[in-house]
Amino acid sequence: MHDLATGVRHFRDTVFPAQAELFTRLATTHRPDTLFIGCSDARVVPELITSSRPGELFVIRTAGNLVPAHGPGTDGVAASIEYAVTVLGVGRIVVCGHSGCGAMTALAEGHDLSSVPAVAAWLRHADAAAARCEDLSTDALIEANVTAQQANLATHPAVARALAAGTVTVEGWVFDIGSGAVTIVGADRLAAA
Repeated sequence: MHDLATGVRHFRDTVFPAQAELFTRLATTHRPDTLFIGCSDARVVPELITSSRPGELFVIRTAGNLVPAHGPGTDGVAASIEYAVTVLGVGRIVVCGHSGCGAMTALAEGHDLSSVPAVAAWLRHADAAAARCEDLSTDALIEANVTAQQANLATHPAVARALAAGTVTVEGWVFDIGSGAVTIVGADRLAAA
């Protein structure tokens, strides 16, 4: 297992000094251009996949890369989306699913989730994806889920306003862990009609 304290020392002693100028600028500036919504899966590292530097991505990671449709009340996902679009002014939103997703596998294969009721409740945010999916294989559900989460994003008032103004695009990706390939799914981009 990777020792986190050793990793922190390596960052402090080697990585940080080599990028000190970048971190000095980032200490007072936060202007990412992309909101990246991906899965919490440890194998999916947005900055690594996109070759992004610190400060370029605003990242939300949830089990199954799920984005609950806008509704009453507040939650961390909605607050993060609103902040990224309204305050930070991101111009691009990427919803990224991935191969071998445990959440989508559980749904596609009908796993018994009674021992993890919070997980079962969370995965209900993928019901629209499952309903749209004629072939309920894991791969098909992964792709359908990305498309469904793009639609859920558009229900958030900040995103709807930005789409109408033409100041943001919404993209759907699927990352294949084994090959490193990224495939655009659904419409290339959601934009104002």
